[in-house]
Amino acid sequence: MNELIIASKNKGKIEEFRQLFAQYGIQTYGIEEIDESIADVKETGMTFAENAQLKAETIAALLNKPVLADDSGLEVDALEKRPGVFSARYAGEKKDDKANMDKVLLELEQVDHRTARFVCVLALAIPSQETILERGTCEGSIARQPQGANGFGYDPIFVPNGYNQTMAQLTSGEKNAISHRHNALMKIEQTIQLMV
Repeated sequence: MNELIIASKNKGKIEEFRQLFAQYGIQTYGIEEIDESIADVKETGMTFAENAQLKAETIAALLNKPVLADDSGLEVDALEKRPGVFSARYAGEKKDDKANMDKVLLELEQVDHRTARFVCVLALAIPSQETILERGTCEGSIARQPQGANGFGYDPIFVPNGYNQTMAQLTSGEKNAISHRHNALMKIEQTIQLMV
């Protein structure tokens, strides 16, 4: 495998993958670099794994090339692992980070047990092969109020274990070293090493 399509339009995410796979001589391309007309795959799965696999396999079949896709979000134990796969649209169909955070904080207002985790599942779909799924997590807890401006999504209310700052208060380097995506990527990297 010397070429890999990233099923994302997020330039930051694509660059992160690009840097990782370059060391193995694998050229990576964002979906829009291959074909701007490819529509977003509807995430109809009930788990992160189902959604990641759905995206990877749909686009791999369309392009007949290896594709890497991810699905990620926040699980809060006291909320029965919500928002989960609905993390991006927890407060409504329009993606709104502040509204999503406000909803979680409101639901946890009277709750002391605030353990949570960020979850990322990566799916590597290679035509005519079984799709590879790897899961990474970052364990932590939900703060009482948002703090910090570095990051996105639920970062301002998520305090990783071992830290007294939210993800949004950490530097990009600190965050990337412990993130759920990083941990999933390290597992995918081991798989890639065996393939090249």
